Amino acid sequence: MTATTPIRWGILGPGSIAQVFAGGVAASRTGKLVAIGARNPGKPGLAEAFPGARIVDGYQALLADPDIDAVYISIPHPGHAQWAIRAAEAGKHVLCEKPLALTAFEADAMIHAARKAGTFLGEAFMYRLHPQTLKLVELIKSDIIGEIRMIKSSFGFAMPRFMPQHRLYANDSAGGGILDVGGYTVSVARLIAGAAAGLPFAEPDKVVGTAHLGQSGVDEWASALLHFPSGIVAEVSCSISLNQDNVLRILGTKGRIEVPDFWFAGGNRDVGLGRIDVIGADGSSETISVDEKRHVYSFEVDGAGEAIRAGRQEFAWPGMGWADSLGTLRVLDRWRAAVGLEYEIEKAPLRINTISGRPLRSGGTAIGKRAIPGLAKPASVVALGFEDFRTFSSGSILLDAFFEAGGNLFDTGFVYGAGYTEKLLGEWLKNRGVREQSAIIAKGAHSPLCYPDVIGKQLAQSLDRLQTDHVDIYFMHRDNPDVPVGEFVDAMDREVKAGRIRGPFGGSNWTMQRMDEAIAYAERTGKQKPGALSNNFSLAEMLEPIWAGCVTSSTDDWKAWLTSRQMPNFAWSSQGRGFFTERAGRDRRNSEELVRVWYSEKNFGRRDRAIELARKLGRSPIHVALAYVLAQPFPSVPLIGPRTLGELDDSLQALDIALSPAELEWLDGGSLHAA
Repeated sequence: MTATTPIRWGILGPGSIAQVFAGGVAASRTGKLVAIGARNPGKPGLAEAFPGARIVDGYQALLADPDIDAVYISIPHPGHAQWAIRAAEAGKHVLCEKPLALTAFEADAMIHAARKAGTFLGEAFMYRLHPQTLKLVELIKSDIIGEIRMIKSSFGFAMPRFMPQHRLYANDSAGGGILDVGGYTVSVARLIAGAAAGLPFAEPDKVVGTAHLGQSGVDEWASALLHFPSGIVAEVSCSISLNQDNVLRILGTKGRIEVPDFWFAGGNRDVGLGRIDVIGADGSSETISVDEKRHVYSFEVDGAGEAIRAGRQEFAWPGMGWADSLGTLRVLDRWRAAVGLEYEIEKAPLRINTISGRPLRSGGTAIGKRAIPGLAKPASVVALGFEDFRTFSSGSILLDAFFEAGGNLFDTGFVYGAGYTEKLLGEWLKNRGVREQSAIIAKGAHSPLCYPDVIGKQLAQSLDRLQTDHVDIYFMHRDNPDVPVGEFVDAMDREVKAGRIRGPFGGSNWTMQRMDEAIAYAERTGKQKPGALSNNFSLAEMLEPIWAGCVTSSTDDWKAWLTSRQMPNFAWSSQGRGFFTERAGRDRRNSEELVRVWYSEKNFGRRDRAIELARKLGRSPIHVALAYVLAQPFPSVPLIGPRTLGELDDSLQALDIALSPAELEWLDGGSLHAA
């Protein structure tokens, strides 16, 4: 593609905003409208609404069209992620109408797909590409109104009445103001707070939100307060059932700036001349206009077109780049969480397919499987932990990807997320129908409730949350040395006999002495022996506990014990919690945890050798660190906790690194040189 080649556009979904965008393409310097993808191609008036464009039967057909370079996605919000991902898979560039996705987690999956495909992905906040936005940023930076203290931003309108089938009121279309127009108010607040700090955008450290949820459960009017680390406070509001003045106000120590109808540059969906009113502390006023007569949507068409021609995968600033879109959506996520707004289409009963809209696939081989002593089914070589997720729609993205890659071992705990991790996994296993193919690690009896009689009570609650009648592996989450170890063995053995634990059990954060005592007790009394451990284990040795009661098994004595007993260890913090990334270094001491837990010359020697070997292998040190855990001469299963699909893919790069015994020894102590 040359610098003058027209970008051939297809529009996915022929709604009213699609017609406006078509006008922007016609007025652009870089684009040409070629085709419209419609689910009802015979609908009267389509040809007249999009003159000169072919009408294609269906969205998939549009993506398969070889004469299309880029697609504009204008369908309702819930379809954005699915079709953007499929477009990337088809090699098409994507400009997606706002919001980019329902959540930041969905947007991250879209970005991940585009990154892998090498295609462009942009969020269509068209106001960001209009010249008025850049002029506003210049005024902020010029100090014309002094130090910015407060931002007030509104975008609200009143529909004629409550219309349950209209997309703005329909729950299954993710209606309401926060997603439809709230993103404008949040994105500009982040832009201005960033400009005041000399940054492209800024992230708030506090978000407080409220809203009125109407008959259909969507927000009809809503407001939020954003506080930024610089001290700037932003008041943002949106509505679909209430007219607002839609004026952007920026308050500084020397005056204020007011921008009426900022979202359309003071105009409409065709032309906005731009108007910025600068009002001094003394009441003096000056009106500034960029006097722009081009079609307001042509700027985003050209912004996307210029990026595509240059081989860039995201908008140049002040367009919405990937980090900017994610930041805005994270604020919207927090706003929605504050008001309890979770759409029915985000919950398990209706979220039956993967993020790409396809049924879950099994049989993946990227993650291999191994036999674990005492476990009836093969288990993936790594186990997935997922404490960070608080909704089904967000957590299922990662669970689906892990399973489709071949993963079937899931790490949970009674105390994780106050029980939500177990609930989420249970919903996912039932929804996807893969309980029998999966292995569940459960943990209970965490301090201070670390007593034998707690095990059965908490396991019963865990099974209810997990929607199953058994777990496959069970760990006491902590130990209580004041209680005879035999009482804990008896309690877990009872659960085995009751069929509620159907594999090995053992201790998490147990000492070698207590494990030996527990095994000896079981052998004397004919009970099931503890057959697994879940202690910290990594290439870097934990110098002191990360949290109270934690135990590391990375010492030479522990390694010898694990090897002699062939005891499986399910290793947490297996990659040193950032020690093998650029966050750590002999001269980097801004992380209290890293310094306290991992910093020693012995560990830095291991880190140096991991870096050296990674360079030879063309990988990262964290890949070497994970490969080290996998290559131990005893069953060693790392627990990984990726938060994004990119982090998951990155972790999987360690799985095809086969370290020799000599390399293991060299990494650990440096006594032998790696081959």
